[in-house]
Amino acid sequence: MPKFAQSSAPKSGLKSPRALPLFAGVAPLALALSGCMGGGAIPSASTPITQSEAQQGAEYHPQLLAQFGGAMSGTQANYVESVGKNIAVQSGLGNARDSFTVSLVNSSVNNAFAIPGGYIYTTRQLLALMNNEAELAGVLGHEVAHVAARHSQRRQQKAQRNSLLGTVGAILSGVLLGDSGLGQQLGKTFLQGSQLLTLKFSRSQELQADDLGIQYLQKAGYDPRAMGTVLSSLAAQNSLDAQLQGRGNATIPAWASTHPDPASRVRTALEKAQPLGGGTTNRDTFLSSIDGLIYGDDPKQGVIEGRQFIHPELRFTFTAPQGFYMTNGATAVGINGQSGQGQLTLAPYNGDLSAYIRTQFNALGGDQQKISPQSIQTTTINGLKAAYGTARVNNGNSQVDLVVYAYEFANNRAYHFTTVAPAGKGNVFSAMYASMRRVTNAEAASVVPRRLDVVTVRRGESVSVLANRMAYDTGKEARFRVLNGLGANDTLRAGQKVKLVVKSR
Repeated sequence: MPKFAQSSAPKSGLKSPRALPLFAGVAPLALALSGCMGGGAIPSASTPITQSEAQQGAEYHPQLLAQFGGAMSGTQANYVESVGKNIAVQSGLGNARDSFTVSLVNSSVNNAFAIPGGYIYTTRQLLALMNNEAELAGVLGHEVAHVAARHSQRRQQKAQRNSLLGTVGAILSGVLLGDSGLGQQLGKTFLQGSQLLTLKFSRSQELQADDLGIQYLQKAGYDPRAMGTVLSSLAAQNSLDAQLQGRGNATIPAWASTHPDPASRVRTALEKAQPLGGGTTNRDTFLSSIDGLIYGDDPKQGVIEGRQFIHPELRFTFTAPQGFYMTNGATAVGINGQSGQGQLTLAPYNGDLSAYIRTQFNALGGDQQKISPQSIQTTTINGLKAAYGTARVNNGNSQVDLVVYAYEFANNRAYHFTTVAPAGKGNVFSAMYASMRRVTNAEAASVVPRRLDVVTVRRGESVSVLANRMAYDTGKEARFRVLNGLGANDTLRAGQKVKLVVKSR
């Protein structure tokens, strides 16, 4: 295990390294993204999207797509686009149908978001969690509302003052490192390029977008209660994820970090929709449209199976420490736990691991301070040439241990872990460092995607019977219930359509 020496590093924050994308990403966005699904006056409903807004959105749209795994195509993406454009018309924005760009993105994170200029997005994972077209329209309507109300522009000035990455980084790093500058900057490091790169709106803006989304649903003839039911499913999924990952709370994943107080939003949305009456849900049409949708990690971006991460195309695998959970981002794999956090990513490599590690430490220090490893040790891990550097730095009134652990996979390709743990506690990552290895052809071939399989319940089939077909080793019934919006005591009826998650090439 790396050893550490006392450092006289100042208390000022660290700067995130300029890591290259590991999977499909680009440099972090400078724009304040409208991450949501989780005041002020609204402009005139007929105010069209301005040329300036359209140009701003067009500039960042390709970067955002890359950060979230790219835009999907085909019938499922076309369906999402059609529903999104139809609900955008309800906003009253001039030329809304032509002005809005609606994208289904290839991400395993439950999220939806928007940027100025009429660009709205939903991830395929969030689409899979929905149970009818009205819920899809509600989610997209919520994003349309953010655009119509110019929420992103209202938050952007503050984001420019405080830094987008600093805002989001503080959410995650504060659990371990408190509110010090170091904690916030390390949060930036572990979020750079990840699928958590979204800016949370104010509570009033989220509620305003919910209100407008409900209005759009009613005007379009959908059941306005769909806004409440999809929020309920999101809250249930968030709690289930926390349970399955062994966390005692549900405040860490992407949806929790960008969606304030989901429980109260569910209640508020349902209360406001109740007096508006019912409407269509188009449940069967929706389920038929998403049948076969990839669910969870796309093997092209690497797959998390319990504590193991395996990338069948880049041909490597490692195992996270016991009690930790991972988040698969577009440019990094995050490793998070109560006793430390880290990420796996890559940077330009010229065949010199020692120089590579020094570059990562220099990037951590940034312009305000210099962080150098105490020493750099070389070793061999499972046949891979490897090296690591360590440093102990001040973090407010305490200290933390930083490690950069790098592995050479080719003379022009290396991957590295960057980890942080309370001083003297860095051994928690020892087994993870030692677990990095190449995967065999057979292992790579065995990694197949999970997909949605929409089936019709037959007479005598119960929740437990169908849940047993879910392609997981644990939590089968809990996963099935959340996926299908079923409460703990809900039962099935013959002829009902439900979603399963199965493994399929």
